[in-house]
Amino acid sequence: MNSTTDRRPTSFLVMTGSRRAGSYNTKLARLAVQAVDANGASAAFVSVRDFEVPDYDGDAERTDGVPPGARRFRDRLHTVDALVIASPEYNASVPGVLKNLIDWTSRLRPQPFNELQALLLSASPSMVGGNRGLWALRVPLEHLGARVYPDMFSLAAAHTQLDADDRIADETLRTRFETNIVNFMNLVEATTHYPCVKKAWVEYLGERPDPVFDRTQAETS
Repeated sequence: MNSTTDRRPTSFLVMTGSRRAGSYNTKLARLAVQAVDANGASAAFVSVRDFEVPDYDGDAERTDGVPPGARRFRDRLHTVDALVIASPEYNASVPGVLKNLIDWTSRLRPQPFNELQALLLSASPSMVGGNRGLWALRVPLEHLGARVYPDMFSLAAAHTQLDADDRIADETLRTRFETNIVNFMNLVEATTHYPCVKKAWVEYLGERPDPVFDRTQAETS
């Protein structure tokens, strides 16, 4: 791990994918903000609620353009080096409100998810911790060219694993969570400040799709 004194400046946007008051994923997102700040980078917390958009409609896009909520989200992405999403799982998949925001934002050019470093987190009362929803969320983000970090974090039984101060109660899980955050931070720092590492990371992922033809989402039909 890098020490906080050795770290080059990086910035993170940490989003909760839940609108619900008292959401476990909102609590997990705030823990991620604390971990980033404690380890020498800067983090800003936002909610999917901050970027309200209507249901995607190709006719509405042609008439009115991309709505302000998606434009605000795009603008925030342009100010940071990486995105962290703490997302609930709805019926083993992605919450519709989060997927809809991604769809709308992907219509902007240049498409802002391409080559964006991203880390996915989840918390759920279930024993799988929302992990199925994270696998579903990887699909649109990776299709859009985001560099989604391989190691996701899912907090199972979140109703018992978050203590009265909204911290992860189990020491082993807490250490794993913080280590996951720091390892992602190290990758973001490397790809942001050291181009040779960024080149190696892209080559590891394979040939990049053409940004003109392969980086669109919510195509009209």
